[in-house]
Amino acid sequence: MQYRKLGRSDIDVSRICLGTMTFGEQNSEEEAHEQIDYALDQGVNFIDAAEMYPVPPKADTHGRTEEYIGSWLAASGKRDDVVLASKVVGRSGMDYLRGGFETRLTPRQIRSALETSLERLHTDYLDLYQLHWPDRATNTFGKRGYVHNAEDDAVPIEETLGELSRLVEEGKIRCVGLSNETPWGLMRYIRAAEALDLPRVVSIQNPYSLLNRTFEVGLAECAEREDVRLLAYSPLAFGVLSGKYLDGARPEGARLTRWERFSRYTNARGTQAAADYVALARKHDLDPAQMALAYVNSRSFVTANIIGATTMAQLETNIASANMELSDELVESIEAIHADNPNPCP
Repeated sequence: MQYRKLGRSDIDVSRICLGTMTFGEQNSEEEAHEQIDYALDQGVNFIDAAEMYPVPPKADTHGRTEEYIGSWLAASGKRDDVVLASKVVGRSGMDYLRGGFETRLTPRQIRSALETSLERLHTDYLDLYQLHWPDRATNTFGKRGYVHNAEDDAVPIEETLGELSRLVEEGKIRCVGLSNETPWGLMRYIRAAEALDLPRVVSIQNPYSLLNRTFEVGLAECAEREDVRLLAYSPLAFGVLSGKYLDGARPEGARLTRWERFSRYTNARGTQAAADYVALARKHDLDPAQMALAYVNSRSFVTANIIGATTMAQLETNIASANMELSDELVESIEAIHADNPNPCP
């Protein structure tokens, strides 16, 4: 396993990060613990969670993912062996997360959310605390066609970052990260940190896969120049790039089989591009999922690739991608498919 620095911090994280949003919905507590044990045995030291997990978010399951990780930490005593990350949600309709209040990135709500997460996780600090999405209205989760709202009453970035700074000073978090953020947002956080002597963000967790390389348009340059590199989520596009959904297949228990709401990666162009990538992998006698993950692993602006799995076989395959190197010829073929059908699923 290879390791990379988390931004400008002194924290080393594994190239592969264990994503956990299936814990508590598609995976039982026992299965979650098995996944964590295996990942650590393979050199993975980075675990990513969120207060709203598992997905899909529901009032009766939220927080269960953190509880499963917490029970593993309590039983194993291996808190010092892992880099633990979680997230606080931005503005949303999930009022059950805040006792009936609209979720916002205010100092009071951030502190309350963090303290609840720490309790569930059976730890007194997080290595990385991330803003799950912006408080302001902007394009997230594949939304196209930006429309500006001049009257948006977003919590000021300086106010949000100020509270995160206090939590760093108190030892409750070590580093601050962003998620589902834009180039403007990332640079505003960096500017605020420099101007006000507040914590500098160390990472940005956004979607990135062969079906969605929009990160490269503006954020990749920011990531490289500012040392705020990507924690790539959905690198397999909800499993579409594994090939298991080709020709309309819907395997029993799979995410797209169980929930029709997850349609981000199943439009006509996305389905065609996925078929092309899968065919390319098979032409080279490669596992399609491993090829897709290896491409993400190879990008210089990526700190860690967040993989998730519902079965141990999937987990083993995904983690093994860390050892795969793609030939120049194969990368050229990947780029040719991308040129013919760029970013079909932003």
